[in-house]
Amino acid sequence: MKTILVVDDSALIRKAIRRILEPMGFQVAEAGNGIEALDHIESGGPVDAILLDVEMPQMDGLSTLREVRSRAEMAQVPVVMCTTHNSMATITAAIQAGANEYIMKPFDSGIVGTKLQSVGVG
Repeated sequence: MKTILVVDDSALIRKAIRRILEPMGFQVAEAGNGIEALDHIESGGPVDAILLDVEMPQMDGLSTLREVRSRAEMAQVPVVMCTTHNSMATITAAIQAGANEYIMKPFDSGIVGTKLQSVGVG
């Protein structure tokens, strides 16, 4: 079973994503910010893909993404950015930092499933 690391500062959003992913057959690991996500990765927790919020306290999504991509063991792990921002500058920055896909909030199971399939996880 593949594990998706869901990184979002909103516990409600993490819970909603869990309710989408678990029926699809994924295990879900959660982190409330980039620092917690990196702690999960450093502890050897399984990560087959990451759903990563852009705006978070302590360490935002773009900083987290850059740090994830700098680690050899995480360089090829698919990352799907999740945000309420649809500005071209934000999307471009995410893609340049190494994001594989981008999802706008709010989203549903169809959108999440399609994006995960498009990055090879699903």
